Amino acid sequence: MKLDSEIESAVKRGDTGFLEKYLNSENVNEVNEQAQNPLMIATYQNDYSLAALLVKRGADPNQQDELLNSPFLYAGASGYLDLVKLYLAYGARFDVYNRYHGTALIPAAEKGHVEVVRLLAHTKNFPINHVNKLGWTAMMEAVVLGDGSKDYVEIVNILLKAGADKNIPDKDGIYAIEHAKQKGFNDIVELLH
Repeated sequence: MKLDSEIESAVKRGDTGFLEKYLNSENVNEVNEQAQNPLMIATYQNDYSLAALLVKRGADPNQQDELLNSPFLYAGASGYLDLVKLYLAYGARFDVYNRYHGTALIPAAEKGHVEVVRLLAHTKNFPINHVNKLGWTAMMEAVVLGDGSKDYVEIVNILLKAGADKNIPDKDGIYAIEHAKQKGFNDIVELLH
């Protein structure tokens, strides 16, 4: 069903009063032209109070828009820790993937979102060793796309301590430690030995 333009406008301006009055379980997951439900719009805006209202009304944190973002996936990728916690509490699924067939953890590791990585790596049953379409795990993305700074060293450390497998090579058969050596990320190389 098509999202009512007045509801969409209210979401964009954060008008919780209007939404409390007009939003219900029937229309909370309706979508706009970009296939975004109200929760996806609130997530793009990093609006926690609005997101909390929406999930309590039944908004789906796993519903994907035309870019294959879901509120949970986007919050993880963007480092929105409070939203990630909220969506975990309201049924975030680990088998819904982004356009790269990745989990919320993989882009969080790539972008250096230490606290999101810490949370997801220690979330029961989270697929810490999931391999995306590019052939990379969260560990691999942290090494290949990271800059070797202390945040990335911490991310690699968190992933290792949470049980991530450092021996899953990329699609070319190259291991994370080899990438780290090539980039001169000595602290990461030390962790991966």
